Amino acid sequence: LAGTENGDVIRQLQYRIARLEGVLRLNKMITESGGKMFASNGKTADFDGTVEKCKEAGGSIATPRNPGENDAILYFVKYHNTYAYLGIKQSLIPGKFQPLKGGQLRYTNWYSNEPSGRGEE
Repeated sequence: LAGTENGDVIRQLQYRIARLEGVLRLNKMITESGGKMFASNGKTADFDGTVEKCKEAGGSIATPRNPGENDAILYFVKYHNTYAYLGIKQSLIPGKFQPLKGGQLRYTNWYSNEPSGRGEE
């Protein structure tokens, strides 16, 4: 009996999560790529504020690792007609960038002569 009750609870939770995700998708607040969930509240903020809001939500600022994740970020850029901050910072070597947590970028999709640090990257 306990196993059946647990199964019912799990199914109910899965159903509720699916409904909530549906509402968020309809409101253009989430999208998914490669099993990762990308979200935006559509509000304008500075970089540090964006990093903090992502942490508060239990996530981290997006750092695209492949074309699909890049497209997920572009989804919000196009929908909100604005820019997006990425989890990337300039390294100690001028003109070189790295993930906020360190290491090397494994995926980039910069425009020609970018990144310049002046937007439009």
